Amino acid sequence: MKFKKLFSIRVWILIFLLILAIIAIAPKFNTEGVEIKFVDRNSKASENGLQVGEIIKEINNQQVNSVADYNRIMKEASAVSPKEVKVETTKGTYVYDVLDTIGFALNNLTLINTNNITKAQGKIISINEKNITNDNFNNMLFEFLPSNTIKIRTNRNSYAFLINKELEISVDKVEKTNLRKGLDLKGGIRVLLKPVTDEEVTNLQIRDLIKVLNNRLNIFGLSDVRIRQADVGNDKLVVIELARTDIEGVRELIEEQGKFEAKIKNDTVFIGGERDITFVCRDDGTCSGIRNCAQSNGAHFCSFEFLITLSSNAAKKHAEATKDLDVNLSGGGRDGYLTETLDFYVDDELVDSLNIGASLKGQEATQILISGSGSGNTRDEAYEAGLEEMDKLQTILITGGLPFDIEILKLDVISPVLGDDFVKTSIYAGLLAILSVGIVIFIRYRMLKIAIPMIFIMLSELLLILGIASIIKWNLDLAAIAGIIASIGTGVDDQIIITDETLKGDEAAYNWKEKIKRAFFIIMVAYATTFAAMIPLYYSGAGLLRGFAVVTIIGISIGVFITRPVFGKIIETLLKKE
Repeated sequence: MKFKKLFSIRVWILIFLLILAIIAIAPKFNTEGVEIKFVDRNSKASENGLQVGEIIKEINNQQVNSVADYNRIMKEASAVSPKEVKVETTKGTYVYDVLDTIGFALNNLTLINTNNITKAQGKIISINEKNITNDNFNNMLFEFLPSNTIKIRTNRNSYAFLINKELEISVDKVEKTNLRKGLDLKGGIRVLLKPVTDEEVTNLQIRDLIKVLNNRLNIFGLSDVRIRQADVGNDKLVVIELARTDIEGVRELIEEQGKFEAKIKNDTVFIGGERDITFVCRDDGTCSGIRNCAQSNGAHFCSFEFLITLSSNAAKKHAEATKDLDVNLSGGGRDGYLTETLDFYVDDELVDSLNIGASLKGQEATQILISGSGSGNTRDEAYEAGLEEMDKLQTILITGGLPFDIEILKLDVISPVLGDDFVKTSIYAGLLAILSVGIVIFIRYRMLKIAIPMIFIMLSELLLILGIASIIKWNLDLAAIAGIIASIGTGVDDQIIITDETLKGDEAAYNWKEKIKRAFFIIMVAYATTFAAMIPLYYSGAGLLRGFAVVTIIGISIGVFITRPVFGKIIETLLKKE
């Protein structure tokens, strides 16, 4: 009879939540292959449809089981032999070998920079006896270079490429769960930055700095980047965490001032910052925002627009660059668009291209309406994507480079090998700790019907904490693991309080409900105290202890509102005399 009473509605709710936690964690037992973490959006991999999250199983019919396998096979597959090319110019003919690059740069077919061609000059006439024009050079370029065919099979699709160098993607081992590991566990770099300026730094400026850094690091192909604000006293700092171990490369990327340029063809029309852009409409619905949303072929699109004001000098450059361009009436818009686009570059990397309305041809327009769109599977996703894209463009137009100089206060490197060892050690130590607590509880009460439920509740709390961490995508680092230990330890204390309150005293003086109520009064007071203590800790230490505070709050909240009531009901059922 007691066994049936044991499965009360509270216990069934806990079991249901445990099932949801397991689904959220999503343990994977087959982790063969490597997972794509980053795809350069201007690369052949992106053009052919490779996406972040796909798992590479085979390359050229060779099985890929690890990152080492991927690197070895990819290096072999992309290795090409030099190919001879003959370049004819107005100044002479040059013969040389090429691998992954043609070895020169052009401006209107005129050689402006050469690497493989020694002292080459003049205007290009032909390459390998094929006549070259401005229109066909880029399309024909790849056929002049040596290339190999590479076939990739992923868990979603199969792809084939012609390549002469390794694909511009980043891979890592397949994660066994949805749990996200912080730098302490997976390795990488943590950087603490401080703005260097004589003026008071505002939160808006810090947000702009974070956006510029985010764009820059993503443009250069760095994956798993987290950037956040951290306040220490009166100082507003920025913390960057990224999965990379090239210290000098990261230092250079972060400390470079950076530049934003808007070009039409090869002509720079204006640059980011106050010199050329005197105003960018932002957070004002009259000149900035999402204007309309539509659905096409099952996808949703939301277009945005915002107004910018150029300086008179930038307006003259824009007029000069557009006066001789043709109008494409079939390209959309009421009056059509010009045949060239306005291209946005950050640190010489193309990040976006926008159409130029035909009405702006040859005009010294000081006000330009920037437009674009976001897409998604639902209207809400498209709306959010549109807002995000608009915000990114506004940020780089306002700031161009970094809004002020920055100083690296601290740069920590965490070895991924140490991280993997720590994870394994933590799992073994955690299980041993739970077992040890169970043994101590059994020695204390001499009853398995108390020790076993306590172990069950501890394991349940651990599973629920990890499940919530998976759902909110919280990174588990050393601080977060300490929070898990602290919250489960607090849970053991609360369970002991419940057990002691139910066992002591004359049952005539207190009924079971009063005993449980008295125990939970003590528990709620302790909960409120711990919760309050975590709030300032969340903001202290440059945010490096944030994981401890968040996980501790999650853990004690799970205990007070879910697992403690279940334990109280179980103890009441097991200890109450019939």
